[in-house]
Amino acid sequence: MSSFADFTENRTLDFWFKANSLSSTAPTTVYVGLCTSTQSAGDTLADLEANTQDDEVSGNGYARQSVTFAAAANGSISTNATVTFTASGGNWGTITHVAIFNALTTGQVLAAGALTSSKVISNGDSLQIASGNLTVTLA
Repeated sequence: MSSFADFTENRTLDFWFKANSLSSTAPTTVYVGLCTSTQSAGDTLADLEANTQDDEVSGNGYARQSVTFAAAANGSISTNATVTFTASGGNWGTITHVAIFNALTTGQVLAAGALTSSKVISNGDSLQIASGNLTVTLA
């Protein structure tokens, strides 16, 4: 993933510099969501933060999926299990980005990034992110 959202950056700073303030409480579960590009130049993290409802897939059997991570090392953390989005009940469009959210619905974008290659999801398709293939890096 390419970037942390402003929400995550602010909570990280709160955690380290405000004595673990209450605003830094970690979610018990995080979720990965699939996003489509709605702008000709592609979505940026700011687009996803500002308008997730326009960017994130909705309807046709779509739901965010919970995701778990292995222990962080060398400034990165990667998934430790395969994440599967169940077969769609209709077209989801072209998936260009993923985002990690702190809630199953609504919530905040924690991090987001572009896929290595986009994936068209048509009726009956599913999408898997293999274990270890979703990595968040602090830079």
